[in-house]
Amino acid sequence: MKEHTTDRIRNVVLVGHGGSGKTSLVEAMLHTSGATTRLGRVEDGSTVADFEDEERNRKMSISTALVACEYEEHKINLLDTPGFTDFVGEVKSALQVADAAIVMIDAVAGVEVGTELVWDYCDEHNLPRFVVINKLDRDNANFQKALASVQQLASDKKLIPVALPWGERSDFKGVIGLLSQRARPGAGAETEEVPAEYEDAVAAARVELEEAAAEGDDELLMRYLEGEALSPDEIEHGFKEAVLAGSCAPVLVASATEEIGIAALLLGISRYFPSPAERPAVSAEAGAGGEQIETKDSGPQAVFAFKTTADPFVGRLTYLRVMSGVLESDSRIHNHTRKTDERIGTLHVMRGKEQIPVKRLHAGDLGTIPKLGDTVTGDSLGDKGHALRFPAAQFPEKLFAVAVHPRTQADSAKMGPTLSRLCEEDPTLGHHNEAATKQTILEGMGDQHIEIALRRAENKFGTALDTSTPKVPYRETITGAGSSQYRHKKQTGGAGQFGEVHMRIEPLTEANMEPDGDEDFRFKSEVFGGSISSNYMPAIEKGIRGVMSDGAIAGFPMEKVFVAITDGKEHPVDSKPIAFEIAAREAFKQAVSVAGPVLLEPIMLIDITVPEGNMGDVMSDLNSRRARVQGMDSGRGKSVVTAEVPLAEVQHYVTDLRSITQGRGVFSLKYLRHEQVPSHLEQDVINRAKAEKENA
Repeated sequence: MKEHTTDRIRNVVLVGHGGSGKTSLVEAMLHTSGATTRLGRVEDGSTVADFEDEERNRKMSISTALVACEYEEHKINLLDTPGFTDFVGEVKSALQVADAAIVMIDAVAGVEVGTELVWDYCDEHNLPRFVVINKLDRDNANFQKALASVQQLASDKKLIPVALPWGERSDFKGVIGLLSQRARPGAGAETEEVPAEYEDAVAAARVELEEAAAEGDDELLMRYLEGEALSPDEIEHGFKEAVLAGSCAPVLVASATEEIGIAALLLGISRYFPSPAERPAVSAEAGAGGEQIETKDSGPQAVFAFKTTADPFVGRLTYLRVMSGVLESDSRIHNHTRKTDERIGTLHVMRGKEQIPVKRLHAGDLGTIPKLGDTVTGDSLGDKGHALRFPAAQFPEKLFAVAVHPRTQADSAKMGPTLSRLCEEDPTLGHHNEAATKQTILEGMGDQHIEIALRRAENKFGTALDTSTPKVPYRETITGAGSSQYRHKKQTGGAGQFGEVHMRIEPLTEANMEPDGDEDFRFKSEVFGGSISSNYMPAIEKGIRGVMSDGAIAGFPMEKVFVAITDGKEHPVDSKPIAFEIAAREAFKQAVSVAGPVLLEPIMLIDITVPEGNMGDVMSDLNSRRARVQGMDSGRGKSVVTAEVPLAEVQHYVTDLRSITQGRGVFSLKYLRHEQVPSHLEQDVINRAKAEKENA
């Protein structure tokens, strides 16, 4: 692939609901542009963009693919994103480095759940966009109905058709371009005159297009309003300005699998989408302040890593965008995020999994660097003497969790590194060890997201993991005061063990909390007269902390406890630290039993956004989950509910909400605090915990 300067580069992200035809459109653009010699099919697992085994088996995209092609002296970097909502992290990462978007619409289904979400994401990044109504060759395809559904979604933009379908369903034979006023009957065919039966529709749509073009430039608008005719070049200029300003979105038609409408789309990308230099400057952190970075070769060297993949054979591959300056192969670069130097080997342009080596990447271009040592997703790199850091993508909170267990002893040693590498590839995955339940928790965006991550762990890294529903991380505490004493005495024929401990416990409050001390536990000695030597106090505290860690009533960690040692006895020969540790443990358990022990459960703040028509069902469901509604709001046909709800009631809520709202509901979860479990539920939790402990 030859070298392309910034003004000839187009970075385009394809977004839309799953099954709208994004991957097939990429395949058609590759074939039409001459980058490939045959047209791959999703059904056959032969597409360039879906190259992972899991994608081919499932016949769906699960990660963003970077695919480069050339058309009319332009380099077009296509970012093919997944359509399923579980993989929203891939979409967010791609949007951050794109300069424009193509929103795919199924001509049969119209706007779907995923379309609504990605449209809002494009708005967040102020991306110019095309709307492509695809699959017009299918039975029940309806261009006008699909267009109307998009117009309802895009209330703040004018949707301007720049092409009309020539026939529909089985009669769909080509597209009629409104700018060229020519008809193209199929893949690679020569253009023809507009069929007579379409002349009136073309004339009416042409007027709307010229109005949008005039509104893109003030001078053109004045001339248009005065009745002056605009030249084709002026219409093209004004229309591009309107697209870049975001006031309108061109609508094109296509059948990706039949390669109809693809040439017009490629032409539209090269003419009306912005080059990286035509996009607004990007804000970057620079030292103690900020700096506006323009995308140009003469600027400071600045690179942003937007995606990382790990392969046990190939190694780490870092996907990047050159934000400013020129990046050369066989050079060095400084990672400003990690404060380390990295060596760049050969730069590559990607076409699915194919790596095409290049000597340099100009400002605004996308490419990859293999085998960087420390760089991960979200890192900023560049000149060591000019530190620039770009904000990483903001990913949604994780919504679904499972407890993972190694299947074999061999898998046990590999589990930690494998989970780390999976989370390195996908920032919407996360893992941690839950101290309260002693489980390893893997979190993601949904059940399918987790399932695919586990299959990757086994297929790519050879680590087999089993899952279970995570235990709720309850905690224990006390609500009142309690006193106890315990004597540990053991005679074994030689030196024995002896220790006696008297203690008082009460809830830890600001009144008895040590300034700047532990917020969950305070230990204090109130022993006078030397009945217990101070040498034994550390052993006593160790015994108490052991019980607090393991739990006194159901095996969950304890919190907010103040313990005072009031008295005790020791033996000049038989007393040992272990004796006082055991005595302290038993005395503490006895004190807890009379101090009003209770279980605490995690309470989450949940924000739910659903269509107004689903509000009643969602509220009814929340009431059944012991939720306390904190507020409600509505707007643009959506209702937003904020509530506090126990974690135990929403562990699988992502699946339940999708079922209630036909996939149109979204939510976020945030930990608030632990709160006492209702008394009628507490004993069930205790009984289950004891049964699990006995069966372990």
